[in-house]
Amino acid sequence: MKRREFITTAAYGVGAAWLGSRFVNAAIAVPPLTQKLSEADTVTLGSTGIRTSRLAMGTGTVGVGHHSHQTALGIKGLSDLLLNGYDHGLRFFDAADSYGSHPHVAEALKHVQRDKVTVLSKSWARDAATMRADLDRFRKELGTDHIDIVLMHCLTEDDWTTRYRGVMDVLSEAKQKGTIRAHGCSCHSIEALRAAAASPWVEIDLARINPIGSHMDADPATVISVLKQMKASGKAVVGMKILGQGDMSNRQDEAIKFALSLGVLDAFTIGAESRAEQEDLVRRIAAA
Repeated sequence: MKRREFITTAAYGVGAAWLGSRFVNAAIAVPPLTQKLSEADTVTLGSTGIRTSRLAMGTGTVGVGHHSHQTALGIKGLSDLLLNGYDHGLRFFDAADSYGSHPHVAEALKHVQRDKVTVLSKSWARDAATMRADLDRFRKELGTDHIDIVLMHCLTEDDWTTRYRGVMDVLSEAKQKGTIRAHGCSCHSIEALRAAAASPWVEIDLARINPIGSHMDADPATVISVLKQMKASGKAVVGMKILGQGDMSNRQDEAIKFALSLGVLDAFTIGAESRAEQEDLVRRIAAA
């Protein structure tokens, strides 16, 4: 299925679905989509100007210690999986230092036009010197002169916007120099998520969201209310844990419809572990 066909069909297919009463948290009332999404083959991430596919290819299922289920496939195995997704219209590569997936993404980048893909990575740096070193190392590992998106990874503190101001300043300088195109964070507590929503520095937030509240910062209704604030302020919101870290593996269609119908996600990331899984995901989105 061609890129435009699969994402357009996905958007159209969920158009008439009324989802609110189907999900665990009764406080969520998700309105149906009533028309095709504009330019359904690509999305613009908030106010960044970055245009990419709605679905990102995650590389960090159980990603810790520079290892993940995806990197266990080996450099060729994961790079081939990324290229298979590229052939299906996916242009968003979701990597991180803690996943160890930079060499795998670098191999895939050798076989595509660099300006046709969006590369996202994440750093655990908590001081300015470490972030500077990470940016230099990340670009070498990825084999690219710039990284489209760099996020501060796994923030939990409610005062992170003051505590880690030095890291934020390094990323701001990198954007001015063209080393990166946008900066933001991934949050792992509701307090950190609220701080991100209030910060004008955050351009992109990677947020955990699914209809059953699995591996999330709070219950779905609470998280959605914060994401709406982000969206209203022009931030890009990229969803993760869409399948609840596997807890919704038998309810994928429901989870995908939920993500598409929220009205707050610019894009979302799901990590497939094989071509069969990846192509099944594409079919599920198309049939949603």
